[in-house]
Amino acid sequence: MTNGEHALTGADLDWDAAAPSFDDEPDHGLRDPEVRQAWASRLRSWLPGRASDVLDLGCGTGSLSLLAAEQGHRVTGVDRSPAMVDLARAKLAGRDAAFLVGDAAAPPVGEERYDVVLVRHVLWTLPDPARVLRHWVGLLRPGGRLVLVEGVWGTVSPVGIPADRLTGLLAPLAAHVRVDRLSDDELLWGKAVDDERYAVVAEVQAGAL
Repeated sequence: MTNGEHALTGADLDWDAAAPSFDDEPDHGLRDPEVRQAWASRLRSWLPGRASDVLDLGCGTGSLSLLAAEQGHRVTGVDRSPAMVDLARAKLAGRDAAFLVGDAAAPPVGEERYDVVLVRHVLWTLPDPARVLRHWVGLLRPGGRLVLVEGVWGTVSPVGIPADRLTGLLAPLAAHVRVDRLSDDELLWGKAVDDERYAVVAEVQAGAL
């Protein structure tokens, strides 16, 4: 749900109130065609080549959900903000997508299982990321994957989760982990950035839980 820069304003930010202007950030609304294409290209490299069931946790206004749907995937989005979910539903009207209000750490999907769990700038805000990762792995079908876009933001009092810590948490759960460094790709952010931004694609190993 949260972009790292927005989350720096505080964990108690009113996301319903933030929803109307959330897409103003280049990497939120993806309104600039070049930024949108940059994210679409990255997402295509992270998601399976075949049509898959993607669970987008902390989906916000659904920008990544829309890109995934446009690439032929079936998307379920979860966000704790009803206002964000309303915007996501409107953005993906007519697409093969459904959106639920709920906690990204424990999404209300019942016994449903997915090929991909996609999460951008959410894990670092959660109090027990190791436990949450185990839960997310349990939402995957055999051979499924986690796609986690994270980072460390700020220089004076940095917040976030470094890539080496996240890969360490995933080590017992994943047969293969790939880290894509994103800081140098200005098109993703609509500007130059000098902090740590990355994506982790983790192929879950059988019997990891």
